[in-house]
Amino acid sequence: MEHIATHIRELEFTPAIRIFHWTRALTIVILVITGFYISWPFLVAPDSTDVLLQGWIRFAHLICGFVLTAITLVRAYLFFFSHRNNERRSFRDVLNLHSWIAQVKSYFWMGNLDKAGAYGPLQFMTYAVISLIALLACITGLALYANVYHLGVGGLLSDSAAWITWLFGGLAPLRIIHHYLTWAFIIFLLIHMYMAVWSGIRFRHNSVDTIVTGYDYHKVHK
Repeated sequence: MEHIATHIRELEFTPAIRIFHWTRALTIVILVITGFYISWPFLVAPDSTDVLLQGWIRFAHLICGFVLTAITLVRAYLFFFSHRNNERRSFRDVLNLHSWIAQVKSYFWMGNLDKAGAYGPLQFMTYAVISLIALLACITGLALYANVYHLGVGGLLSDSAAWITWLFGGLAPLRIIHHYLTWAFIIFLLIHMYMAVWSGIRFRHNSVDTIVTGYDYHKVHK
């Protein structure tokens, strides 16, 4: 008996995109944990002279901050210039009212999600916003870094950091905004993980395994 394929396998995300995705996810988790500890170093008594632990945690925070900055810039480059255009094709749905209606209806189990690219319009806009938040977090983080470290990279960024600090109204408001951006990451990560699992259950594709293996399965239209 001849087997008739009902689905086809397509490459959705390249190895580079997948590596950057998981590296960025790990980096953000470390940044959130170390960032909260830097703001409240509860493991060391207030009158203690032991600053070694705080120093190592600050070091991890700085390294992950530079990694996140590099990944944010590279991902922006790949979005515009990668030879695979499945992410760029998603922008067509953003400009299409029918695609917006179809995605909202699909969340209420009414019809299926028909995408032009890797993401639906709501997904695309959500990822665009979180990418801008990541960029702003990197900018504010670098400005705070340059206000403490005045040599090397900090020295190179000193003039730009001074202008950014002035733009945000001083170091205190800059730190507060950097802190608020951390909460934006936390909220996004929780919603993102829930929706990734829910999407796999709802649509039987475009789920967590896609960003792990890189491949997605689409039903064959006859």
